[in-house]
Amino acid sequence: MRVKDESLATDRIERLLAISVIQGMKGATQADKALQLSLAGFTNVEIGNLLQTTQAVISQYLYAARKKKKKKKGKKVK
Repeated sequence: MRVKDESLATDRIERLLAISVIQGMKGATQADKALQLSLAGFTNVEIGNLLQTTQAVISQYLYAARKKKKKKKGKKVK
């Protein structure tokens, strides 16, 4: 039981940190919040739950961010 209690505590701490990140990004778009949470290691399902949307929406945000990043890299090449 002790390991289970520690796992629950860790999960709660992670969720609290995620909420803290989201609140710190008040003026940011949902896509920006999703990107930051993804960089922090959260799954699309977890991000969707935190932002009260679906996994598909989060996947689309992250895809668009990767696509945008590739375009910027392509422009820098001479």
